[in-house]
Amino acid sequence: MAIILKSKKEIDRMRRAGLVLRDLFDLLVPKIKPGVTTGELDAFIESYIRNQNCKPSFKNLYGFPASACISINEEVVHGIPSSRQLREGDLVKIDVGALYEGFHADASRTFWVGHASAAAKRLVSVTAKALDAGISKAVPGNRVGDISSAIQTVVESEGFSVVRDYVGHGVGRSLHEDPQVPNFGFPGQGPILRVGMTLAIEPMVNEGTHEVILAEDKWTVKTKDGKLSAQIEDTVAITEDGPFILTR
Repeated sequence: MAIILKSKKEIDRMRRAGLVLRDLFDLLVPKIKPGVTTGELDAFIESYIRNQNCKPSFKNLYGFPASACISINEEVVHGIPSSRQLREGDLVKIDVGALYEGFHADASRTFWVGHASAAAKRLVSVTAKALDAGISKAVPGNRVGDISSAIQTVVESEGFSVVRDYVGHGVGRSLHEDPQVPNFGFPGQGPILRVGMTLAIEPMVNEGTHEVILAEDKWTVKTKDGKLSAQIEDTVAITEDGPFILTR
């Protein structure tokens, strides 16, 4: 599949979807508390997205049964919402997409429930720092590997590891487009970044090993060693003026 460049009008549509996600995450903060179920969060997410004249990108994608991936603690990505209740200290990753007038935006945030441990907060902080480092390299003339290397450098310098089995990606008319955007790699490698490219950049950072396993539900991805994982994602457009974060 070729890399698809977006027009300004198309990027404006993605920005509209991105703002819906930005506002959604703000609204979720007070709802993420002990006792609430991941299914209740998913129902709120779907209702909010639809009320903003958008559609939830994940619903029924590849057969996924919900509007958001909600993954807890050692779960890395693709957790299925259910009757599971959040508990004090949980680390909760919410990954969600919105489709507006034929164009997707994709983003995720990591929250903690109540009082998190210092180690959990540090993991989230480093993940955010790594994402920002990757985004800073999303400029015309650079290569995808420059983004990947910047993320990996931040993560590993702090003693954490980046997941290698799952990566970021292009996004636009389809939720998943070329190119792949790994969170590890070497500068100067991969496709050249050009004005009009739109990327979902999403560090998945593990407290321990980078190795992951697939749960029995065939969706939820977990750390192999059972240690914590964090994920933060933004959709970013490559512009002449540098990276334009569509989901902030």
